This record gives sequence, C-alpha cells and structure tokens, in this order.
Amino acid sequence: MTQCPYHQMGPLPEFFAPGEEDVKQIVTPSGDKMWLVRDYALGRMVLADDKKFSRAAAVKPDAPTFNDAQPVPESMMSMDGSEHARLRKTVTGAFTARKMAAMAPGIEELTDRYLDGLEAAGPGADIMEHLGNPLPLDVLCQLLGVPLEDSEKFRDWVEVLFDISASTPQEKGRKRLELSAYMADLIDAKRTEPQDDLLTSLIAAQDAGKLSPGELITLGLTLLMAGYETTVGQIALNLNVLLSEPGAYQDLVDHPERVDAAVEELMRVSPTTPLSFSRVATEPVQLGSVLVQAGDALMVSLLNGNRDGNVYPEPDFLEPEGRSSVHLTFGHGLHRCLGAPLGRIQLQIVFARLVSRFPGLRFADVAEPAVWKDGMGTRGLARIHVDW
Repeated sequence: MTQCPYHQMGPLPEFFAPGEEDVKQIVTPSGDKMWLVRDYALGRMVLADDKKFSRAAAVKPDAPTFNDAQPVPESMMSMDGSEHARLRKTVTGAFTARKMAAMAPGIEELTDRYLDGLEAAGPGADIMEHLGNPLPLDVLCQLLGVPLEDSEKFRDWVEVLFDISASTPQEKGRKRLELSAYMADLIDAKRTEPQDDLLTSLIAAQDAGKLSPGELITLGLTLLMAGYETTVGQIALNLNVLLSEPGAYQDLVDHPERVDAAVEELMRVSPTTPLSFSRVATEPVQLGSVLVQAGDALMVSLLNGNRDGNVYPEPDFLEPEGRSSVHLTFGHGLHRCLGAPLGRIQLQIVFARLVSRFPGLRFADVAEPAVWKDGMGTRGLARIHVDW
C-alpha cells in the first residue's frame, strides 16, 4: 500500500510536525501570534462558522497576519455572510458538474498536447516545465476567456503575488496594479465583442447591477489566481508521492480504474494548501483544549486535519479504493474552494493520461530529480525530472 510519511513532505514549518495538540499557539512568519487548529472536527467547525470566526475581521489593517501573500479585503475570499454569498452566487454556475463535463474534452486535448511536448523533449525532461506549470493556467484562461498568448504574462504576475520571500510588498503591489489594469482592458474588449466565457457572463452580471466595476475586476483576478498555483502545486505533489514510493505509480498503471480514488487520497496526504486563510474570533470560544478569546486570530491546518488518526485510520497510507471522510484540502463550509470541481477534473485527467501514455514513468537518474519550491504561499515542487 502506498505510503506518504510526514518526513517525505518536503520543507515545512515545525508547527506542522505530528503531535497530540488539537490547538496550539504559533508565531507566524510575520511575527504575530495565532492559534493553529490541527484537529479535523475542530477545523471543520471553524471553517463552517463565519459568525464566530470572521474572514473579514482577519483582513483589517490591525489584524494579525501570517504572511504578505493574502487576499485583498475586496476579494470574495475575504468576505463573510451575505456579501460573500452575493459574489459567490455570480460564479457558482460556471463550476457545475455539467460545465466541468463539457470542459473535459478541451482539458484532455491540452493535456495530450503537453504530453506530446514532454515525449519530444525526451527522457530527463522536467515534467513541470512541459505539463505541470502551463496546463492549469491554460485551462483557467480558457474558462475565463483570457487569450492564451497572454498566459505567460499572467504566470509571471501570479507567481510574484504568491511568493512570500523573494518578492517585496512593493513588488506585489506593482504586480497587482498591472494585473488589475490588464483585466480592466480585457473587460472593455469583451464588452465590445462578447464571447462564450466566464468573464463575459460576469460582465453581464455587472451590467445587471449584481457587481460593482471594482468587484468585477477583483473577482476575475481571484478566480484566475486561486485556481492556478494550487493546481500546479497539486500536480507536482501527487506525482512526487507516486514516484517516491516503490510500486505506487505501477499500481495505477495496473489499475487505471483507481485513478480518481488515488487523486483524492493524494490530495489528502499531501495538500498544496496546508493552511486555511486566517480568521478572527468574534467572541470567546472553547476550541478543544484551548479557550480562544474574542479578537484572537486562528488558522486551520488542513495538512494536520487530513492526517487526523481519529478520522483516517493509518493516515500516512493511501487507501486504494478511497476513504469515506471528505478531506479538507478544498476547505469546508462557506469558503470551500469554488473551483474544486475544476481542479479535481484536471488532476484526474492528468494522471489518467500519464499512466496510459507513460507506464514506465520514474524519477530521472540525475543528482536532484525533484526540487522543492521555496518561499511560496502554497506547497509544490519547482522541477521534477523524469525518465520513462
């Protein structure tokens, strides 16, 4: 049975290390104190209750922060209650099962095109360069209606915004302005020539008074950024687990019907988003062993919750037929990832195509075949060199 023990998870802050604490206090990279909720059930409770645990309060200027790679206050991800529901309602229809099924052939075509490129590059090629990095952004550009020729420009902007060490707040501010200006120009162009894409439907919602002009731009950027880096990271993390554990990839080659279940288990044991966004308690709340006071900031460790032994027996092991409990990688409750169906279908297609076309896939015999990303707001690997 495939295993992904904690020590194979790559570089992680010490507070993620396995332990008995259900809630513990940590000092964030920004130097602030926060509560870290590590228990699955408590984590779900926090994520589901925006009255006691507010996202909007967590983005106020005086609120404790984790790092500087956080959504702006105008983002849907920074709102509570009716304001969040109003914005979410405008885009929910784009991520239905029917819409995802309709997008599947296009994603399969893109995946095959990138795998053709990987094959042409030959053994030793970096699969992130030839598949993992470009595919999710092309899919999102296709969904939103962003010209594919602009995808490289978008990637540079987005990676700076997600970087938490190599770029300064000033650089992030400049990239946000550049992104916003680009999105405003694209919206103007689509008003003149509407197309069958999500951005055009959001323009119609704004024209109907459901969105302000600023909300339209922010929502478009939120959808693009939230779905890119996370999916890139999850492709890399899933592949790293499969190639690191002897026989794990071969098991999927032998049993391709297990790909969908494997994708869920791989997201559970090695999530690209190890933490939720922060929240601020609006009243005193007893959370397990800790009394959280009003005004205290807290985050949910999705990584620790996904490995809670009370919920997942033998949590380091991947169950080949899947688990009954839903993992926390996409979050839970009000702010559960809106694009989860799109991320999931991309991962299912990528790994189904990989095991079909490259049954002998393995790490390349080089000094450092897998290189972890450093300083990013999400987990992932910068390079994975493979042979087949």
